[in-house]
Amino acid sequence: MSNKIRWGVLGGGGDSLIGVLHRVAASMFDAYQLVGGSFNPDVEVSTAFAKEIGIPTNRIYKDLNALVDAELSMPENERMQVISILTPNFLHFPMAKKLLESGFNVICEKPMTMTYEEALILQAIQQKNGNIFGLTHTYTGYPMVRQMKEMIANGEIGEVQKVDAQYYQGWINNLIHDKEQRNSTWRLMPEKSGISCCLGDIGVHAYQMLEFVTGKKIKSVLADLNHLYADNEMDIDGTVLLRLGEFTKGVLRSSQIATGEENNFTVAIYGKKAALKWEQENPNYLYLLEEGQPMRVLKPGHAYNSDVSLDGTKLPPGHPEGIFDAMGNIYKGVAKAVRGQEFHKSEFPGMTDGVRGMNFIEKAVKSHRDGNVWVGLE
Repeated sequence: MSNKIRWGVLGGGGDSLIGVLHRVAASMFDAYQLVGGSFNPDVEVSTAFAKEIGIPTNRIYKDLNALVDAELSMPENERMQVISILTPNFLHFPMAKKLLESGFNVICEKPMTMTYEEALILQAIQQKNGNIFGLTHTYTGYPMVRQMKEMIANGEIGEVQKVDAQYYQGWINNLIHDKEQRNSTWRLMPEKSGISCCLGDIGVHAYQMLEFVTGKKIKSVLADLNHLYADNEMDIDGTVLLRLGEFTKGVLRSSQIATGEENNFTVAIYGKKAALKWEQENPNYLYLLEEGQPMRVLKPGHAYNSDVSLDGTKLPPGHPEGIFDAMGNIYKGVAKAVRGQEFHKSEFPGMTDGVRGMNFIEKAVKSHRDGNVWVGLE
């Protein structure tokens, strides 16, 4: 029998971009074997998709309950070991809860849940059962993001004094101005998306990234969000002021109505001695800025990078890597954890990231609703 990790998937069928991303990522490093799942609420559609991608159909299930019941009836050395949740937001919590309670390891898309309270419930279950839980804040998988984190931790830029994250997209601009479309898109429906669209979808990436690379916790926020139309309940743009300490502050800007933008995610960390900047659309370049010195550009694959950065680099220097590779590094880290191997704490985001992310979303929305006031996260 194959020594690969037996992997199942919920959602992500058809032409789903996120489904392709996860399947390609899991295929890297030869660590996983896709054995089944439930790709679509219609089991016939799900079965047809399984045939299309070339996996057996005997473990294609009509829903989560059928999957759990069938898999638990199998010997432990045959059942699925890791299950990925690639469904719309409102299904993340009930699916993750059922899987964790049933003893499965989980990889989940973000946001982890619909509410902070749900996130705390999942955290308690995981702590009790000891499951591995990975959350796909994919950008942490980029080698130069990991290098950025290591350089900051080693004091190479000095004490952090200013942080700045921007995540701009323009895709909602194409539909928000049409009343019918803005009232029929699931991401703009609170019952399916949660209390936030923009912060919940992309702003939380920026929040997690700032805490990830700096190693610091954001302590309080002041948010000013934009809904653009009175009949739209969900934020589609927002600016959030941040306090990480008495003298460490910053700003987080996210938008889905930044006309013409594609996936413009940037992060800049300014220290006492130097600064580091990274851009998702040019992910193989990490910029180092120092007073009175020419800007330096660090690139992946070189010996000057940290061990965790080099571990996530698959190709020789000068060969660009991208989003599939970043997600592949997340899956690689989870595989190490599932197999009981030693792994670096930076290799995959987990439950704590999900809990803090949901707390950030709720507190930022509260800050806006209460009249743009400071709200503590701790």
